[in-house]
Amino acid sequence: MRIVVEDLTGAEVIELLREHVAEMLDNSPEDSMHALDLDGMRKPEVTCWSVWDGTELAGFGALKELDPTHGEIKSMRTVAARQGRGAAALLLGHIIEQARERGYRRLSLETGASEFYAPAVRLYARHGFTHRGPFADYTEDPHSVFMTREL
Repeated sequence: MRIVVEDLTGAEVIELLREHVAEMLDNSPEDSMHALDLDGMRKPEVTCWSVWDGTELAGFGALKELDPTHGEIKSMRTVAARQGRGAAALLLGHIIEQARERGYRRLSLETGASEFYAPAVRLYARHGFTHRGPFADYTEDPHSVFMTREL
């Protein structure tokens, strides 16, 4: 598998991002859903990557700069047919390394609190993320799990 910086112009990636946002809305109250849509992903403080297995899209993820020392993982997503094959772990490791290279001292994330999001929480925990309170502009929310990792 290979990871490339994503320019958000390819139909496959755009469709995966749309599916991601729709699924998040199906599994979180609208006011507790914090996934970025296509316009949000195109902001200058956000860098996106796609994961490819040959010519097939396997996943997508993004890193948002909160400040020069703190980044936020945004909207990681694996193509349904590729789940369980290592794309998410590979991409998460890449994002962590990119955050280190940028000089961030901390990497944080928000994900959902329902059972639907449990696999994501387990993935982040396996990569050294621990639970914390809200960060940046987030507020306490029973539908959110906040995690962080020192770099």
